Amino acid sequence: MKLKILIVTVFVAMTPFVYADPAVTEPIPTEKLQDLQLYPSSVKNLITRAKSLSTKNLTYQYGSADPANGGMDCSGTIYYLLSQQKIADVPRSSDAMYQWALKQGKLYKVTDLAFDSKDFANLKPGDLLFWSGTYNSTSYISHVMIYLGKDKKGNRLMFGSSDGRTYHNKKMWGVSVFDFKLPNSKAKAKFVGYSCIPSLTC
Repeated sequence: MKLKILIVTVFVAMTPFVYADPAVTEPIPTEKLQDLQLYPSSVKNLITRAKSLSTKNLTYQYGSADPANGGMDCSGTIYYLLSQQKIADVPRSSDAMYQWALKQGKLYKVTDLAFDSKDFANLKPGDLLFWSGTYNSTSYISHVMIYLGKDKKGNRLMFGSSDGRTYHNKKMWGVSVFDFKLPNSKAKAKFVGYSCIPSLTC
């Protein structure tokens, strides 16, 4: 009996454990998006699938790309969503997604951090959004989300997974809808650019 207890104790101690905080999420308010009926069918379908994920109360879980784990990280969420769209060559990491988009020649880099600048003239719903410096990483790009467009009040929204970004100024923790806000010039995190989705919206 003592031997069995010892074996179980050792097994539990050696089992890897990934900590994930409880989810704090909100579903995508598709009924509040401006001109959703005018979006291309590929984008509407993408947002419908994203909304379904946003209702599952999935937390932020680093290293996960499977909702069956109870949570996913930012690139894992986008990877899963695009894989469900039958995009065979979608990369797993945010940095690889950036390079993937860059090679398609449809990536718009941003240097002017104002939505009314010409840098954002080509931004459209369904685009991939890329940041650098959101956490300590050896990769250039450290965060990715999908742009949803504006709600009826003119607020820009995005979808993905995060461990503290906001929606209506309330902190979210998991797979959710978020406010699309640009970091200020003094922030460590930088918004780098955006792109259509290769093999889907490009």
